Amino acid sequence: MTAELLGPPIHAMLVLGTRPEAIKLAPVVRAMNASALFEPLVVTTGQHREMLHQMLDLFQACDRIELDVMRERQQLSALTARLIDGLGEVIREQQPDLVVVQGDTTTALAGALAAFYERVPVAHVEAGLRTGMPNNPFPEEINRRLIARVARWHFAPTARAAEHLQAEGVAESTIFTTGNTVIDNLLWVLSQGAGRNHFGTDLRHILLTLHRRENQGDTMCHMGSAIRRLADRGDVEIVVPLHKSPAVREALLPELTDHPNIQVVEPLDYMDFSATLAACDLVLTDSGGIQEEAPALGKPTLVLRTTTERPEAVEVGAAKLVGIEPDAIVDAAATLLDDHAAYKRMANAGNPFGDGHAGDRIVAQLAADFGPAPVKARVIPDPALTRRQHRTTPVGG
Repeated sequence: MTAELLGPPIHAMLVLGTRPEAIKLAPVVRAMNASALFEPLVVTTGQHREMLHQMLDLFQACDRIELDVMRERQQLSALTARLIDGLGEVIREQQPDLVVVQGDTTTALAGALAAFYERVPVAHVEAGLRTGMPNNPFPEEINRRLIARVARWHFAPTARAAEHLQAEGVAESTIFTTGNTVIDNLLWVLSQGAGRNHFGTDLRHILLTLHRRENQGDTMCHMGSAIRRLADRGDVEIVVPLHKSPAVREALLPELTDHPNIQVVEPLDYMDFSATLAACDLVLTDSGGIQEEAPALGKPTLVLRTTTERPEAVEVGAAKLVGIEPDAIVDAAATLLDDHAAYKRMANAGNPFGDGHAGDRIVAQLAADFGPAPVKARVIPDPALTRRQHRTTPVGG
């Protein structure tokens, strides 16, 4: 972004509570830190406290406020109430010019609502993802729909996400297709050469992550049994960074421990996770972010869910939605491990989620649109996206 300061800096509050939010907002913070136009403040809620702390070095040049609102095995209603109350108090104290939220977590919803109640405009990063099923994923599908009702800026990662917003009546002038900031951060981290690959053998490498609320319980236990069957092949090494959720651990540990080809590890820091992802041959996951990251590195991805709000990767052939049944999971993985042509097709399918400059586009658009006439700004174009989707409104230039 290139811009000329015509007024006081824009005080931007970025609200996050989970590691994925930190990963995806880090490029926005870096772009703001590189600009004289912005004074960013990161507010963390600690929704994934230990995993989030692994990421805070990405914000070392930025002021931070940490809330203490999390409780063990808390109900969503109680968490949401505490988050809105705590974030509302911070907003009143700090008086930001805008609040930035990312994705579809309870923290994102609470941040958007607290800002709306304080009459502070909201920017939504990764807007427009939809499954069309209110309870799948739960509660994320409703969270992101509600955020769309109060946001002033909707930064959609893909054209499909932008179309979802338009279909719901969101004004086209407030929707911007930018690519996904997760690609920005992944490419930035790998370019630093940091992180340690956690695979330790010459076998085929499988990376597994599971955590989603709708998969917990018996479903996740059965998924664990499927993973053990894959390990019984004898030609694969499976690395499992295990989520801190007690429900996840109760379901998976009985199935995955004490197998020579399964390596269960504590959640990896982002640098190590990126290096491990880059070193794997195949990804099995119910994570949204990994569905975006893996295609950028040519890693075939099996999505262990019944639906996905990121169909673009499935449509280009970089990912496959295999569901939650153990036999289907084992069969899909075996096909990719045994059929070289099928594997190559997925590995070479390409990445539909961006070119690594989404954070710059987001910050440039905020600079151009914020306030009556604060700055002159230029949005960095992406030739793969349409002019309409990268519209900008330079002020005074």
